Amino acid sequence: MTLMFTMRQDFRAPAFGPTSAAEIYSEALAMWRWADDHGFAMNVVSEHHGVSDGWIPTPFTVAAMGLAQTQRIAFFVSASLAPLHDPIRLAEQIAVIDNAFPGRLVTVLGAGYRVEEFAMAGVDHDRRGPLLEEHARVIRDALANETVEWQGRTISVTPRPITEPHPLLLMGGGVPAAARRAARLRLPMMPMNTDPRLPAAYAEEAARIGFEGGYVMHPAGPTFVHVAEDPERAWAEIGAYLFYETSTYASFQTAGQHSTPVVHADDIDDLKAAPNIWVDTPDGIIDRARSVGDTVAALNFHPLAGGLPPRLAWESLELFATQVAPRLA
Repeated sequence: MTLMFTMRQDFRAPAFGPTSAAEIYSEALAMWRWADDHGFAMNVVSEHHGVSDGWIPTPFTVAAMGLAQTQRIAFFVSASLAPLHDPIRLAEQIAVIDNAFPGRLVTVLGAGYRVEEFAMAGVDHDRRGPLLEEHARVIRDALANETVEWQGRTISVTPRPITEPHPLLLMGGGVPAAARRAARLRLPMMPMNTDPRLPAAYAEEAARIGFEGGYVMHPAGPTFVHVAEDPERAWAEIGAYLFYETSTYASFQTAGQHSTPVVHADDIDDLKAAPNIWVDTPDGIIDRARSVGDTVAALNFHPLAGGLPPRLAWESLELFATQVAPRLA
């Protein structure tokens, strides 16, 4: 088994928390620098719009901020909601970032799902699938070629990206139709769940069009890790923030949608029982990590989840650095 460490930041500062948005931004960037210094493989950002707690709507802007303050770690935009944007403008952002930080930006292109966000953007929610396919093709081709034809226009994205044939793009999604779309676009897939139908649908469509070399990444490992000498005390301190984080995210989901990070919880006890949430002692985290079982698994830290106070987040990170990471290495 290969373990990698990842860190997610959404820059959320809910009104009930003691930490201001400015403090959240400052501490999140400091934690990314810390992750870069402590062997983490990837920092993760996502995209949502119109969320009252300030969930970041501009993931490429934030990724560029983080890349400028780190030396080697990759930044993973998961996901960019392509139907909400002009695809040429997205391609330009990716190209500029790749020139400044070659090969360190990975982008997952997703369809989006929150009706409110489509209303804000003036985009038909029912057309998100076809729009994603169209926009993803334009982004891929604009990054890989000198010019691209779109909507009767000849377009050139400059500066040309450094990474060949283009900076790494993956397709998101959680249903077989999304897997087939990824294969048609000849792009790898990073699904939002572990539905076994997805690799099968991807392979079937790839075979149909004669595409070789594609793959479906299999998300494995916890989506929230918090290391504590006294887990029960830690739950008393972080529970309200984590409950806010999980309950609001669960409320975003549409009918029939399944996403691995989602936890449907009525109370803190439900959170404690969730298999993808690890709040444990150093020994407990090590035991859990060694039992994941997959060939590749990620321990994902979301240290400021739900506006969690930075002091508590730093205590967990430093405990991980001193008592967990050396033994897992």
